[in-house]
Amino acid sequence: MDMDLKDFTEFVQTTARSVGAEISSPWFYLQFGLILAAAGIAYAAEAAVRSRVDMTSLAMRWPLPLRHFVRVMVSSASTAVFTLLVIVSRVVMYHATWPSRSYLLMVAAKLGLAWLAIRLLTSVLRNAFIVKLVSITAWCIAALSIVGQLDAAVDLLDSFAIVLGGLRLTPLLVIKAGALLLIALWLTNIASNFAESRINSTTDLTPSVQVLLVKIIRIGLLAIAIVIALGTVGIDLSALAVFSGAVGVGIGIGLQKIVANFISGIILLADKSVKPGDLVTIGDNTGRISAMKTRYISVAAGDGREFLVPNEDLVTQKVVNWTYTDKNTLVKIAFGTNYDADPRLVCKLAAETAAAHPRAQKGRPPNSILTEFAEAGMKFSLTFWIADPDGMDNVKSDVMLALWDAFKREGIRVPYPVREIRIRGGALPVETTVEVPN
Repeated sequence: MDMDLKDFTEFVQTTARSVGAEISSPWFYLQFGLILAAAGIAYAAEAAVRSRVDMTSLAMRWPLPLRHFVRVMVSSASTAVFTLLVIVSRVVMYHATWPSRSYLLMVAAKLGLAWLAIRLLTSVLRNAFIVKLVSITAWCIAALSIVGQLDAAVDLLDSFAIVLGGLRLTPLLVIKAGALLLIALWLTNIASNFAESRINSTTDLTPSVQVLLVKIIRIGLLAIAIVIALGTVGIDLSALAVFSGAVGVGIGIGLQKIVANFISGIILLADKSVKPGDLVTIGDNTGRISAMKTRYISVAAGDGREFLVPNEDLVTQKVVNWTYTDKNTLVKIAFGTNYDADPRLVCKLAAETAAAHPRAQKGRPPNSILTEFAEAGMKFSLTFWIADPDGMDNVKSDVMLALWDAFKREGIRVPYPVREIRIRGGALPVETTVEVPN
């Protein structure tokens, strides 16, 4: 590190002397008391405003920029009232005594105004964590600038350095790179969301192509944003080549599943084997694909559950896609009757029952065949086509209930297991003794 210990010591001593001189002045306590009084009044004013103002209907008919400004000011009522009171106190003391005796009030007023400006600018952001991070960082920079210590703080942050190859890494460089990356990623998110909305509104593209284009645009914009942000702060990307080997090892060992799922997602989007809206069966789970992400797909089961299936599983395992090339679905129903029934009549009743269902396709007549003479009765198979696999279990249930009613009308019985025990010679083959309790 190239930190000069003497310069740092002098900076600390100068700051301590300045703070000590300010605290030793009797005007400091008067200003401090006025600031505390302004803070108490501001807190009470905010409580009164929040209890009397409805934020949902506030300035509803005003223009959008003005309405937005008013709502931010009302939500920051304590800061606005505090700043106003401190400014008034500063003006009064400025004209009543020496300007240096109201220096603390001036600092407090500027800090309040800075916080109001930051609240107004960050109100357009939606992420709570980003809002807090940007607000605190911007206010710290403003505070250092107001007290005249920004240049000293910048020099101090730039004095610590670690040299890695051709890269000089300092806290100041890290802060600048982080801030630029944050801004670049925010702009990238806005641009990618705009591109996604335009792509999704295009009817000429299939859902899988739309998802693929959106992913390519997001990845491309992200890479461009990182390169621009790092290049702006003066980081030579070639200096990072030292870490490429370590990064490759890390990806190969610790991130291989993530990389495999990412590549599998690209393959699925490219070959169109599954796409949003398809009805699929993966293992024991059946449902429609509701979303395809970088790492997984979301399968909605229809009962409120969603299965998150890794992309790698769709590439390496067996997947049943009910709507891959054709939505027409063959419904199969197995049933049985006893030997007293006429098998030809049974086949006829089954075919007529299936054909009467409203979802059965008229151009493909149902088919019923006798498949087996079993021990308990005759077994049959009924097949018919429906136009869409949605609700296939309900269709099967409707047809089986209708078939049951038809069997009842014709006197056809469904077999069930019956066991007979015959006793030869009128006695049990083994002697038994029954003990009767006293």
